[in-house]
Amino acid sequence: MIDLITTATSKDESERQAAVALLPVGSFEQHGDYLPLATDTIVASVIAREIARAYPVMLLPPITISCSHEHAGWRGTVSISARTLYQVVTDIAASLAEAGVHRLVVVNGHGGNYVLANIVQEASVRGPAMALFPQSSDWNRARADAGMETNAHEDMHAGEMETSLLLATCPDVVRSGNETADWSADDRPHLLTLGMAAYTKSGVIGRPSLGTKAKGHTALESLVRSFGALIALFDEER
Repeated sequence: MIDLITTATSKDESERQAAVALLPVGSFEQHGDYLPLATDTIVASVIAREIARAYPVMLLPPITISCSHEHAGWRGTVSISARTLYQVVTDIAASLAEAGVHRLVVVNGHGGNYVLANIVQEASVRGPAMALFPQSSDWNRARADAGMETNAHEDMHAGEMETSLLLATCPDVVRSGNETADWSADDRPHLLTLGMAAYTKSGVIGRPSLGTKAKGHTALESLVRSFGALIALFDEER
């Protein structure tokens, strides 16, 4: 999976002269018994890699540990505080600006990283400087384009979408078991307070049995297309 981390050189970036950088942000948290702890990092990195192949952007290596506190208690899950993630992302943005790259898109693979939205809002007060991708509308469009049977609420974690994306891009990391791991928990009003453990014993909320390689490929292609509107917004501000 080395191709999920950029191997560009300083010379490459000097020639590219990208105005926009991509920062994948994943997590290291439980994804049931059949998807790896690094699932969100792989997803964010795959999306960022495909975007970088389609658009003239600077691809950064991923942040691999983030805010996974709702998964506390499951073996393997590791978190950092929202304060730490805030500081890391803003430090990266400042470093990029010193090098002449003044636009940063955070490609988020983990829904629990709520602080990223605040970072983007603060950075863009005086005009578009930072963006968060994919947004809910981008994910919803990708689901529809791929013909997925679930929506984002019912397929919250380790379900149809994530299983499909990994089957399409890194099938060797998907272990057997997703076929029988479906778990429904549509009513979860106290998730932020009680965490995932209050609503699932397996760590899954969704329908991984519906995941397919074909759906993953189509969803990824849809996300790459959706990115076009975002980079066009930055181009308008230059």
